[in-house]
Amino acid sequence: MNFILLSVLTWLATCHCSNERGEKNGDHCDLLKQWLESASVSVEIGKQGFHREVIITVELSPAVLSSARVLLVNRWPRGVFIDPYQLASLRDQSDWQTLLDSAIDLEAPAHKTSGFVSYVFPTPDDPTRRRLKVTIPVHGRYHEPSSVGETFTSVFIQPPELLLRDDKCLQLNNFEPHTVVDAPCTANNSSTCPWVKIQQHQRHSPIGLQFPVGDGSLVIPVCGGTLLVTMICCVVLSKYMWNHQFI
Repeated sequence: MNFILLSVLTWLATCHCSNERGEKNGDHCDLLKQWLESASVSVEIGKQGFHREVIITVELSPAVLSSARVLLVNRWPRGVFIDPYQLASLRDQSDWQTLLDSAIDLEAPAHKTSGFVSYVFPTPDDPTRRRLKVTIPVHGRYHEPSSVGETFTSVFIQPPELLLRDDKCLQLNNFEPHTVVDAPCTANNSSTCPWVKIQQHQRHSPIGLQFPVGDGSLVIPVCGGTLLVTMICCVVLSKYMWNHQFI
């Protein structure tokens, strides 16, 4: 009899705990849905020349709780690159961490490399902050000379994808029109986790950057002029050495 009573009490306690966990899970999922509907991303470009800054601002409402995490996925074109050594030096000064999907060749020209993906994990000091700001330093690559006399080439930066995740929300199958995607859990890339990718109501256009390029039509005149100057210098130097020999 005591055994039966003990079994019933254990079952009731288990049901109560399960219901409580389910209610908490539902609360966090509801809050995640609010973030999905209100979240927005804006992008600005800072500085000039080959060395630029991509400034990304994320607005979240209501304020982010400690269990929520934000991930920015940037798909960069081959005309720019991010210096991983510069990122490492900025790690202690910034409140975000970056993971790159491939090794970056800092010296390769644009036509001999390919695009890459960066995963930016904002880690603000205040976990309930409603505005997150990330400044990513990017650098332009050298491009092939233009064969039609153009002096600048355009490189277009796509807006980042905004992904959200709440560690306490386990049911991610009812978030239409948003989609669930797999992405790195942390900047350490130890494993992948399901994230909810936000479908922006207003689609942002790519941002164009202008970088100078050489004039391909001047290759032959420049090479010919360089060769001519080199030959003249060789003749003058040889004549001087010949004359100096008989002094």
